[in-house]
Amino acid sequence: MAGVPVASDPPFDRVDAAFADDAVGRPVRLRGWVLRARSSGGILFLVIRDRTGSVQVTARKDVLGADRFASVEHVQLEASVRLAGTVAADPRAPGGREVRAERIEVVHQGDPFPIFADQTEEFRLDQRHLVIRSQEHVATFRVKAEFLRAVRQFLDEEDVLEMTPPILTGNPAEGGAEAFQIDYFGRPGYLSQSVQLYLEALLFPNERVYAITPSFRAEKSRTPRHLTEYLHLEVELAWCDLPDLLDFIERMMVDTVHRVAQRRPKELALLGRPASELLELAGPFPRMTYRQAIDRLKSQGFPVHYGSDLGTAEERALTLESKLPLFVTHFPAALKAFYMLRSTDDPDAVEAADLLAPEGYHEIVGASARETDVARLVERLTAAGANPAEYEWYLDLRRHGSVPHAGFGVGIERVLRWLLRREHIRETTPFPRTPSRHTP
Repeated sequence: MAGVPVASDPPFDRVDAAFADDAVGRPVRLRGWVLRARSSGGILFLVIRDRTGSVQVTARKDVLGADRFASVEHVQLEASVRLAGTVAADPRAPGGREVRAERIEVVHQGDPFPIFADQTEEFRLDQRHLVIRSQEHVATFRVKAEFLRAVRQFLDEEDVLEMTPPILTGNPAEGGAEAFQIDYFGRPGYLSQSVQLYLEALLFPNERVYAITPSFRAEKSRTPRHLTEYLHLEVELAWCDLPDLLDFIERMMVDTVHRVAQRRPKELALLGRPASELLELAGPFPRMTYRQAIDRLKSQGFPVHYGSDLGTAEERALTLESKLPLFVTHFPAALKAFYMLRSTDDPDAVEAADLLAPEGYHEIVGASARETDVARLVERLTAAGANPAEYEWYLDLRRHGSVPHAGFGVGIERVLRWLLRREHIRETTPFPRTPSRHTP
């Protein structure tokens, strides 16, 4: 089997072919990377992985030959190999199957792999390009991909159209203090904090739109739930008020979480979250007003008052003992962005809500009905220190066929942190960006 296989060779099998019901006794040809390796006398034990999983491979010196056995015996972790053998049942092997190799070719021997247990977190972040080969990260990013697929399927079934708005912009969406400013050919530019304003423009010809884009926040928050770059799902719905919007979000979360649990039970189990737990998620989610949340937090001893922002500790306290997400609604206008609709029942509040994940995992969705009155928008922009003239194009949307509408944004990595019970949000993205790190 030396050299590159020629066209007449049979195709390579996927590793998971070794676990098919009828695989025992069948020949297979595999290629992949060495996850573990050891030798015992004249027998090699390798665990080989590819994108579909891993399987134990055994190889005898008297079958491979002394020279080939020696070359394989000294492969490093993450070495790449090709092999041919026969699938056998063995209750001692992971998954009860192994491949008994007849030929093994080392494609790349590999240098000593520098990643092992008990290394510092900073070192592992420096070596992130190698760390992400771990089985935990492989499982994490497959669950993440499944969540994105599920949410797209849900939105397609709801007749919400995917859009491609820009992430380079001439004005920040939610205020300049947390926006990354860049030199855009001699003019100020910004990396997007949110594509909401552009989605609102796209809403009028399409009625129901969404986008999944990176968003950037230049806040120096060093907490387990903050990244400076994250993946942002944003949705805008015409003819929608806050109660309708919360019902939509609830349906979306239940539907997508169930799809992930049904499709990725193996990966979820590896990461410590049984799929059965996620399949128990069901509406209705409890709802409380911001005022009620403040009263509850006061009763728990938190030094808060009306107008206090809900930080990490406060959000955690509200959901730590809960198995369901919690909607907190009707925040003070001073705490929220300029485009949120004033509440008719409480003039100090806006028609806005945050969805807090259960088990103390904090905010995962921010939502609101959108203000449609031009004068109020100008007033809010001015109060925030922004120049309304820079938002003239956005104000134009209210001058030509404006309708009631509402929307929300979901931090994908925050959802994954809750679903997978990750201690830190950086474990939900391949190359995390934080105030102290933008490499590798």
